Amino acid sequence: MTEPARPQSTPLTFDAALELIVQARLLTREQVHEMKLHAERKRRLLERERKQQTGEDGAVISPAELIAAFQMPTTDGQVLGEERVQRTIAAAYNMRFTRIDPLKLDAKLVSTLVSQAYARRNCLLPMGRDGATLVLAVDDPICAEVRATMASRPDQPVELVLALRSEIQRQIADIFQVRANIRGAQVDLGVSETDLGNLEQLVKLTAAGQQVADDDRHVVRAVDFLLKYALDQKASDIHIEPKREVSHVRLRIDGVLHTVNQLPKVVHAAVTSRIKAMARLDIAEKRRPQDGRIKISRDSGEVKVGAAEKPGIEVEMRISVMPTAFGEKIVMRIFDPQTVFQDMGQLGLFPKQLEIVETFIKRPHGLILVCGPTGSGKTTTLYSALRALATPTLNITTIEDPIEMVVEAFNQTAVNPRVGLTFGAALRTLLRQDPDVIMVGEIRDTETAQNAIQAAMTGHLVLSTVHTNDAPSTIARLLDLEVPPYLISSTLVGVISQRLLRTICLSCRKETELAPAEAQLLGIEQRPGERFRVFVGAGCNICRDTGLKGRMGVYEVMPVTDKIRRLVLTKAPAAEIARQAVQDGMVTLRESAIRKMALGLTSFSEVLRATTDGDF
Repeated sequence: MTEPARPQSTPLTFDAALELIVQARLLTREQVHEMKLHAERKRRLLERERKQQTGEDGAVISPAELIAAFQMPTTDGQVLGEERVQRTIAAAYNMRFTRIDPLKLDAKLVSTLVSQAYARRNCLLPMGRDGATLVLAVDDPICAEVRATMASRPDQPVELVLALRSEIQRQIADIFQVRANIRGAQVDLGVSETDLGNLEQLVKLTAAGQQVADDDRHVVRAVDFLLKYALDQKASDIHIEPKREVSHVRLRIDGVLHTVNQLPKVVHAAVTSRIKAMARLDIAEKRRPQDGRIKISRDSGEVKVGAAEKPGIEVEMRISVMPTAFGEKIVMRIFDPQTVFQDMGQLGLFPKQLEIVETFIKRPHGLILVCGPTGSGKTTTLYSALRALATPTLNITTIEDPIEMVVEAFNQTAVNPRVGLTFGAALRTLLRQDPDVIMVGEIRDTETAQNAIQAAMTGHLVLSTVHTNDAPSTIARLLDLEVPPYLISSTLVGVISQRLLRTICLSCRKETELAPAEAQLLGIEQRPGERFRVFVGAGCNICRDTGLKGRMGVYEVMPVTDKIRRLVLTKAPAAEIARQAVQDGMVTLRESAIRKMALGLTSFSEVLRATTDGDF
């Protein structure tokens, strides 16, 4: 479609945008006439809502936002949203449309190319460089002032792309806010040169650096922004890593680390002090590792430390501080209750597996083990099981290292080896506390294993974790910990092995076929001419061009049957136990993953990455 012949000095109007929508045959003339009749009333309503959200008068409502507010049904039966309006406008003006991924923005580039006032006035955001071409996101295809500026710089090739106004304005506010706070912190510190960290202070003794009060407004705002940003991005971990010249801030999202910002070296100490103060750690101690926790509440877009005064989302963060070559490295593990506490049916178990697990936790006594590598979701499975069991009639007690998330329904104890409170010692004491259900964070030594077995034998339901690759290997691990076979066979109820698979992005999912070589790698028998339909993610802005977004659990559930008990008594190898479990109906990790691939939930590469042929 050719660019409409219209003056290039005024922004795209509501009426002109509606005309483009009609030309694209998304709405009828009758619908457009009705929208024009109520446009001013709808605009005033949006302006009031925007003022309540931002506290600012005179909010600009773009044509796309105003059109989308009507929620009009299109001729193809869908609701006309802001993104589809902008895509239609972009096509009419021969422009690309893009969704803004904040993790791909260069904050330094944005703040150095344009001022905040200019960016807000023109709703403009530098997206980055495509070779020598500077890519700028705008919400108005006319953008006369921007085009005039471009004309004055013919030496700099520029491409304008269309984006959502709400996304542009939000990133402008976030980027300039955090940059302003970082610059303010640098000014407050009054240090111009880079302060090398712990390792190089042995040589450069004069560069001790200034300490910043942990309540400094710029540092406080920068840390608050970081926490809010991590929650918005649904990150599981925040890494603040000091390097020689700068500190890198990285977020782990769906199991993958993304660099989101860089801090000047001199600001790193101030940010570290602020986080340590929030976690009630020793700010002066910089030589030894420290662990703490922060509880924050998010309500109305704000981040507050401590319990929420009003109902809101309370999020636990576990803080680990460790000295490195250039300063203290901080890792914050985020425990969002909406993720950690899920109904058993939402974990990703197949119906038959869920039925078996529910029979496990309904047992009055016995030992239930969850196994898998670090980061495979074992904590979520255990907490969800405990939540299903939690009633006023039961005494549920946990022993953890450390306490992952404080839950009032449980009695939680953190191990402390420095005072002799190990898993084994805590478990011995706990047996005198009249427990009904016991959760042991991890069975890692002989004492803990024997005490857990003893507790299961004496009428308690015990849940715990073991670091093994699959369910059958768990029995071999217990034997390695010197637990007698007859005790394992009489107390072990079942084993749950699990992994986390990244799921295919629904926004760019497309159908394809599994190649014969891929089927062979997965152990799938493929007859000549037979085709297997699967799905992959093509990659889009929503999933950051990975084709994957979000994660789900994949499980291997092994009930301990009579036949398996007889094998345990003879100390049969894990492979033999695995074969018997499969004969008894166990679905292996690999098979569970392949089933989810067949359902279009995950991809071939994820199945291959998360499971191996050794996962029986």
